[in-house]
Amino acid sequence: MRMIQIICMMALLSFTACAQEDTQANYTATTASAGDEPLEQAVVEALNSESLQDTVVKTEAEWKKQLTPEQYYVLRQEGTEPPFRNKYNSNKKKGLYSCAACGNPMFSSKTKFESGTGWPSFYAPIAKERVKEVEDRSLGELRTEVECARCGSHIGHVFPDGPKPTGLRYCLNSAALNFTESKVN
Repeated sequence: MRMIQIICMMALLSFTACAQEDTQANYTATTASAGDEPLEQAVVEALNSESLQDTVVKTEAEWKKQLTPEQYYVLRQEGTEPPFRNKYNSNKKKGLYSCAACGNPMFSSKTKFESGTGWPSFYAPIAKERVKEVEDRSLGELRTEVECARCGSHIGHVFPDGPKPTGLRYCLNSAALNFTESKVN
């Protein structure tokens, strides 16, 4: 019985690790310097001029065919990948992070920072219209889920313990993202 309790506690800790609260001093910039403007206004305007009216709607069978098993688990079943063992946590290249399901550009390397949680973290999306924030009461706690505004796929969660200027930490799954390197960002 004691062993079952220990295993349950370990599982719970791994699921809630993304929600850990770090002090402001634990944050160090990677490709972004906290306080910089996320993107130049011209870049934001160009991205926002792209229509999101073409909302992507697919059956679960179509999503399963398109996505890898890990991507399907994270994006469509609202799963979480393991911390520190994911593709973009340590990525320091300049570029854009898009939804792995539909290609919607959501985050820039300019707002990426090292949160110490083991998942890629950002203090702001490219534009608020690119993501959707939804109340999440799973795991017996209230959190804010981040979804792609175009296809509704699960990307991660946002927490109020990030660096300036927003004070937010968008804690995302690498499996939910594609990265495109760019010298502009």
